Amino acid sequence: MSTIPRNQIKIGQRVRIVLKADQRTGKLTEGIVKDLLTKSSTHPHGIKVRLENGQVGRVKELVGETNN
Repeated sequence: MSTIPRNQIKIGQRVRIVLKADQRTGKLTEGIVKDLLTKSSTHPHGIKVRLENGQVGRVKELVGETNN
């Protein structure tokens, strides 16, 4: 699975992230991006974001887009 570059993730966008506690299982959590926490343009494990509900994790999917 390739990672999503930072420039494709926008504040207010709906995404699916993997939380730190869910890294082993790969369980995804859906929410709306409040802050981009990773400063670099890419990251091997995904760009870290904070959702509007306060949860922090790495983006695995953009909702509403096909990831083939």
